[in-house]
Amino acid sequence: MRQGIAAAGVLTATLSILVPVCGQTEEAVATVRVDATPGHVINAFDPDSALGSSIDVLSRREIDLVYTPHIIAESLSAGWGPITYRNNTELRMAAWHWTENGTWSDPAHKSGYFTGSTELKEPLRYIFAYALPHRGFSTSGDRPVEGPNLSSWKSNPYLTSRFTGESDALHPQWVVMDLQAEKPVSAIRIAWASPYARTYQVQYWVGKNALDFDAGPQGEWRTFPSGAVKDAHGGTVTLKLVKTPVAARYLRVWMTESSNTCDLHGSDDVRNCVGYAIQSIDAGNVNASGDFVDVTKNTAGGQAPTYCSSSIDPWHSAADAYSSGRYQHTGFDLFFSSGITNNLPAMIPVTLLYGTPDDAAAEIAYIEKRGYPIAYVEMGEEPDGKHALPEDYGALYLQWAAAIHKVDPKLKLGGPIFEGVNEDIRVWPDAQGRTSWLGRFLDYLKAHGRLGDLAFVSFEHYPFEPCDIRWKTLYREPQLMKHILQVWRDDGVPQDRPLMVTESSLSAELTGPMSQIFAALWLSDSIGAFFEGGGAAYYHSPIQPQPVQPSCLGPATWSNFGTDKDFNIRGYTSFYFAAHMINLEWVEHRSGVHHMFPSSSDVKDGEGNVLVTSYALDRPDGNWSLMLVNRDEAQAHRVRVLFEDSASKRTASFSGAVRQVSFGSEQYVWKDDGANSYADPDGPPVGRTLSGGPQATFVLPKASVTVLRGRVEN
Repeated sequence: MRQGIAAAGVLTATLSILVPVCGQTEEAVATVRVDATPGHVINAFDPDSALGSSIDVLSRREIDLVYTPHIIAESLSAGWGPITYRNNTELRMAAWHWTENGTWSDPAHKSGYFTGSTELKEPLRYIFAYALPHRGFSTSGDRPVEGPNLSSWKSNPYLTSRFTGESDALHPQWVVMDLQAEKPVSAIRIAWASPYARTYQVQYWVGKNALDFDAGPQGEWRTFPSGAVKDAHGGTVTLKLVKTPVAARYLRVWMTESSNTCDLHGSDDVRNCVGYAIQSIDAGNVNASGDFVDVTKNTAGGQAPTYCSSSIDPWHSAADAYSSGRYQHTGFDLFFSSGITNNLPAMIPVTLLYGTPDDAAAEIAYIEKRGYPIAYVEMGEEPDGKHALPEDYGALYLQWAAAIHKVDPKLKLGGPIFEGVNEDIRVWPDAQGRTSWLGRFLDYLKAHGRLGDLAFVSFEHYPFEPCDIRWKTLYREPQLMKHILQVWRDDGVPQDRPLMVTESSLSAELTGPMSQIFAALWLSDSIGAFFEGGGAAYYHSPIQPQPVQPSCLGPATWSNFGTDKDFNIRGYTSFYFAAHMINLEWVEHRSGVHHMFPSSSDVKDGEGNVLVTSYALDRPDGNWSLMLVNRDEAQAHRVRVLFEDSASKRTASFSGAVRQVSFGSEQYVWKDDGANSYADPDGPPVGRTLSGGPQATFVLPKASVTVLRGRVEN
């Protein structure tokens, strides 16, 4: 990095405020400062590894449409560097066959636990999902891939002592029954399958939001007076839990010792014989005749109960393939050879919650045998959304890491790939009263001497509720981003472990502002604040086109393009032009490490909202690059830029030619026309070259992103 004023300084930006003077108006000067004194660098990153996009689940038809030279070229034209591959199959609680070439643990019945083959046969074009029969009654928090062969619920065998090397009591498995409303309960009926629980407790929740791991459960589990069971014998049992019914919405069966009896798949595979299995659970009361009365039956207007479980056995069969073509992933050969990776190493997933360590290791071996470059490996997909407890995810993580590192010890593995949240993820307290999901996961790795297997921490970023977005919502993004980065550090993520946003957008559900000018300003602020907060890599989703669809705040698309149902691109969205501003103006790809310096603005509205945010980079090409986001929806502002070195107390300005490029509401207006919605005007950014110097000023158009780039005098 260069030294002195050319490498670091304080940016002073002058913003116009119209003040009446003797019947006229003249522009007053306000100040924005960037402290870029040598030694005050707040982050350093290479855009070729730090600014990327993603590819997600598609139908077979959509895969064929996306992976064409024209669509690939258009997708890459937004300027993003690397790409991350999202595993939506695991998100939907299904097994993921990254290849159909492989072996079943029970080959005679084409069932059991599937391990993909590392043989280099025909290139892989499509990846299939397989429904899980042992999901049983469980939904575990996400909408699952439906299958024809649902049987009993069974827990994941890889969470038993046979595989963890720890007592089963350290990894209790559980089922929570949500009655949807409080009901009087004094008894429970459990139809056990094999293996069943020999030791378990039946509990009820006192409080609210028992399953809300995002906001944090509020309350505690209490064991019914007669709810602790030992030396159980399986079968269908009715337990009288308490004399007087308790009003409860949530019930939990907490299992700590297994019978280790084999299920119907036989004893040849130990995975069939460990864990816990339940056919059904019903809550109710015992009447005067001694008969069990289900409180969920014959309730006028009531909803059926739902069930959430600790884990799911990944056993499945060939008959469980979801092969309609509507729910596919891109085969790795097509993915890596198509050009969509931008000739850069890619971040790829391995299935963890509903797979096996051998299959994950085989996937890595196959990709490396093909010679495809891997940047990072994400382990699983949103375990918090599946209500997996951190110690269970940790136990699986260590088994998978050991298997993958046998194939390639140098691979960088990470997770947990949290759902997009703005606060810490909190779960039911453990024996020490700890509730932080990430804190407990990190403690688990430390306790096993394996923190080194976690090379990075990744999470998704979806900060806003889709139907509650207003213009002023935009002002919240920088603080939301910096706050969640600090939350993860406070949970114990070491400073030398990179934090990565590996999937992102305004909201987890489609919303109209995603295609309005709002989105361009949000994305610029989100990325700028991410790097100011110490983030390492930010992936914006998705890279491929998607059609316009209805939403609560108007028609929109997730993507950079507006298309018809055949993916013919009819126009560009504000996300596309924001990507252009970030990737082609603010940073310079294929050039090396950029250094970021802190910046602040005292330009506020009457409510104290900052109207202009600034993000300053010292680039490898010798230029200073300033991304300025004018979040004033109604007014342009004028900027005078001064650079100060606080160590030498020297002040400087842009010198010579200064390149100014802007994109905003003057270049882009989204028109609401249902599925045919479009932008008019539809870009592009406008640029001009101006002269620098101490008196130079630069106009920031209303509702715009502007990049100023040039040299600074010594």
